[in-house]
Amino acid sequence: MFYGIIVSIYYFDNKQYRLPHIHVAYDEQEAVVPIPDGGLIEGEIQVNKMKLLQAWIEIHKDELMANWNLAVNGNKVFKIEPLK
Repeated sequence: MFYGIIVSIYYFDNKQYRLPHIHVAYDEQEAVVPIPDGGLIEGEIQVNKMKLLQAWIEIHKDELMANWNLAVNGNKVFKIEPLK
């Protein structure tokens, strides 16, 4: 979590979207965001929060991809530093 943005990766969550992604929540908004490009698959999130999220994804892309691979195989993920 950073700047009120909650980021989650779910275990075994590669059936519906079939690409590496994160789930994001901010206030009452929720979105699904692909890790490779930081776009938007589903949902909505405020533009200013999306920009922060995209910067965080770019900084931590390798860690996010490693966590994605762990999670889809049911393994424990590691914590990633928030955006500061």
